[in-house]
Amino acid sequence: MNRTDRSSAVRRAVAALSFRNISALYIFVVMFIVFSIWVPDTFLKWDTWKAMFDSQAVTAILAIGLVVALSAGAFDLAIGAELGFGAIVVAWLLVDKGVAVVPAIALTLLAGGLVGLANGLLVVKARIDSFIATLGMSSILLALIAWVSDSQQILGLPQSFQKLGTTEILGLTLPVYLMLATALVVWYLLERTPLGRRVYATGGNIEAARLAGVRVAAVVVGSLVVCGVIAAFAGLLVSANLATGDPTIGPSYLLPAFSAAFLGSTQFRGGRFNVWGTIVAVIVLATGVKGLQLAGAPIWIPDLFNGAALLLAVGLAKWETTASRAGAVRRLLRLDRRRRRGRPAAEAA
Repeated sequence: MNRTDRSSAVRRAVAALSFRNISALYIFVVMFIVFSIWVPDTFLKWDTWKAMFDSQAVTAILAIGLVVALSAGAFDLAIGAELGFGAIVVAWLLVDKGVAVVPAIALTLLAGGLVGLANGLLVVKARIDSFIATLGMSSILLALIAWVSDSQQILGLPQSFQKLGTTEILGLTLPVYLMLATALVVWYLLERTPLGRRVYATGGNIEAARLAGVRVAAVVVGSLVVCGVIAAFAGLLVSANLATGDPTIGPSYLLPAFSAAFLGSTQFRGGRFNVWGTIVAVIVLATGVKGLQLAGAPIWIPDLFNGAALLLAVGLAKWETTASRAGAVRRLLRLDRRRRRGRPAAEAA
């Protein structure tokens, strides 16, 4: 390896380990040290971390679904209600309609996909902004949930279904492994396939993507359908874990999912929504909340923490985008100056 290659490798390593690229990991280390000193008797116990991983698996799955929509430039504000809808639909099918477990799961995922399809058609056909379309859909879904459940918990879910949310493997419940499987599939599709490149192109600049031949309408609709299916999947896992169809659980997942997705966009990929950054963000946010709760913080701390994290994450994401554009402009100006001095373009690069 010559000196130029070594210098380039060092620069890449420094950039990869910079606070700007992996700030969440550094924040996690700081929080871990602080809470290990502050509340060591509870914070360092495996049971605490096990409970946190188990409880955050659903949030991570929901945030991964949101990453798909956001990557295509669509804001799905109905994602919390979609989770609640999936939780109630599967319980209603299993208990009230007597549907077997596997068909009930399939029908629930289909229902989630249809909700996503409705969102997508409202955005691309009715030309309603995704903020408004999904906000209105959220209200409709909450009404459907109340109607289907009669605003009451649906009890008596079969034991075979409950195992989906309570079975333990190597000390962790099945939803943790299902979250990792979901993350791998979505990561591969977004980062390693032409479809993923079309999704990112659409989210980055929809007009440029259209001019490049991308069927942007199909991409937006498809991303919202996938988001709806994943949200319904997260909802049925909640019902399996609680052994109950709860009509009130959906909205509480909205803010954590958005906080994780936006904070995750500032990690690893330079301002681009991505799966692994989102999972890291879920863990970091959950660690902060859990540590404060163990230290005796008030019950409203999770809402405050997630809200502040969302504002900070959006601010960082905007700064990341601005800094990236400014860097590109500076590089172009340097190239132009070198060309004016008579240097070859290849040397300037």
